[in-house]
Amino acid sequence: MSFRKSLGAAIVFSFAAAMAQSGATITRTFLVGLGSTETAQIAVVNLAPAPSSGPVASCAGSIGFFNAAGTAIGTATVFTLGTGQAASARLPFTSAGASGVRAVIRGVVTFTRTSGSGVTCTPAATLDTFDSSTGVTVHRYAGEEAISPDM
Repeated sequence: MSFRKSLGAAIVFSFAAAMAQSGATITRTFLVGLGSTETAQIAVVNLAPAPSSGPVASCAGSIGFFNAAGTAIGTATVFTLGTGQAASARLPFTSAGASGVRAVIRGVVTFTRTSGSGVTCTPAATLDTFDSSTGVTVHRYAGEEAISPDM
């Protein structure tokens, strides 16, 4: 695969993690260019260890995709993840509602939990773009952040 095609697959990437003032929400944003032959997939996992006592580790949230105008594409995927569990959502270019051979999309993952519950959530999220025909990964973007059980 040429450098130009690789660059064209994901020219812009943004990864932002921000704790809301209430302390109960983390949002991750992935901004990526998606080529006409590609699919974007966001995967999330709860990396929190199983506690020996107390509340079971749990992450709840959603995965959504938005176009360059900020309009939601389709319906968000809602999840609740115990220790080691994962969820994902895909967006093929053909479902992005774009014209032409390229579209800028934004993937958003939101994790929430009840403040002061003592429930541990250690989320990690990745965004992959891959060739829709062959399944070959073009790009991967990743990150993780722990949510303190004291929140």
